[in-house]
Amino acid sequence: MLSATTTASPTTTSPPPPAASFSHIPILPLSQARNPSTKAVFLASLRDALLNVGFLYLSETGLPEDLVADVVAECHKFFEELPWEEKERIEMKNCRSFLGWSRLDNETTASHPDHREQLDLSTPHPLPSPNQPLYHNLLAPNQWPSPTHLPSFRPVYESYISHMSEISTFFTSLIAEAIGLPATAFDRFFDADQQHKLKIVKYPEVDVSELKEDATDEEKRREEVARQGVGPHKDSMLTSYLLQASPQPGLQAQNASGHWIDCPPVPGTLVVAIGQGMEALTDGVCASTTHRVLSPRRGEGARYSVPFFQGVSYDAKFEGMAVPEEVLRLRDVARRGRRDDVEFTFVKGRWGHLGEATLMNRVRSHPDVGEKWYPDLLAQIRTQQARDAKAKNKSS
Repeated sequence: MLSATTTASPTTTSPPPPAASFSHIPILPLSQARNPSTKAVFLASLRDALLNVGFLYLSETGLPEDLVADVVAECHKFFEELPWEEKERIEMKNCRSFLGWSRLDNETTASHPDHREQLDLSTPHPLPSPNQPLYHNLLAPNQWPSPTHLPSFRPVYESYISHMSEISTFFTSLIAEAIGLPATAFDRFFDADQQHKLKIVKYPEVDVSELKEDATDEEKRREEVARQGVGPHKDSMLTSYLLQASPQPGLQAQNASGHWIDCPPVPGTLVVAIGQGMEALTDGVCASTTHRVLSPRRGEGARYSVPFFQGVSYDAKFEGMAVPEEVLRLRDVARRGRRDDVEFTFVKGRWGHLGEATLMNRVRSHPDVGEKWYPDLLAQIRTQQARDAKAKNKSS
C-alpha cells in the first residue's frame, strides 16, 4: 500500500493555488517499470502525474522503431496519396460503428467543427446480432483503404494496434499499483477480445497569421476558434496514447488554473492522456485532463498524429475501486481549486453501462452518423443541448 504524509495549510485570507497547476508535462521512461530496481521510482513519478497532471510523455516504450516509422509513413500516404473516391468508399457514415473516414470539419467538439480529416480504426469484431444492446454496434469490422492503393497500410496498423494493446494493458496495471491497488485491479473491466481504437489524423494549415504580442483577449479567442483542430475535450475510456507523427506543435493540456500548456512533439515518445472512464472508476484519483489541438498556421505545414485509445468493456458498469484512504486524501488536495469546463461523459447514475455513455458521446461528436443510424439518440442530445443553452443564457 502506498504511504503519504500531508501537512496542514497555513491560514490565509485567499485560497491556496490549485495543487495541479502544472507548467510542464512530465516524461516517464517505461523501461524503468520493467526493471525491479527502478520500478518503485517509476510508480512514484506516475502517481504524481496521475494526481496532479493527467498527462505525461512515455519514453523508452519498447515499440519497434521500424514499426513506428512505417506507421508514420502510412499515415502520410493515406492523406496525400489515396484517391478521394477511395476515401468516400470507406466513409464513417456508411455504417453504424463510427469506424471509417471522416471529412474535414465533420466532427464537432465544444460546439465547433474540428478542422481535421481522420480515419477511425479498431480491433476488429464481427457485426453484432439484433438482440444485443444497441451500444454493441460500436463493435464491428474495420473499413480499410484498398490494398491496391496502400498495400502495406492494413498490416502495419494491425501490427501497431497489437503492440499498443500490450503496452496499454501493462501501463494500466502500473496505474493500479501506483494508486495502491493490485496490478490486476482493472482486469475485470476488459473483455477477452477487448476492442481498442485508433485514429490517424491530419490537421491542415489554416489561413491565419501569427498574433501580435499585444493581441487582445478577444483576438486570441477568435484565433483559437479559427485554429480548432480539435476543441477542448477529455478522452473517454481509460487511457490514450498519442504518436505525434510530424514535428508541428499544436497539442496543449489545460492546467488547474485554466492555462494551456504546450505538449510539443518529443521524438521517441507517446503522449499519454488519462480518460474519463479511468477518472470515474478511481473516484477522481486519476485526473482526466482537458486538452485541445490548434491547427498549424499558414506556411507551417500540416500536422499529423496517430492516437490509440485503450478500450474497456462496453458492458462494464460504473462501479468504484477500493482506492486507499491516503491516496484519496492526496486526491482531495490535488482537486483544490481545479478548473473544469468540459462536460463529464461518465456521470454515475446517468448510464447503466460504459457502452451507453460511449455511444451517446459518439453520436454527439458525429451528428451525420447519428442522423442516419441513431436519429432518436441525436434528438435526445439536441433537446438536452437546447436546455443547457437556455439555462446558460438565463444565468448570464
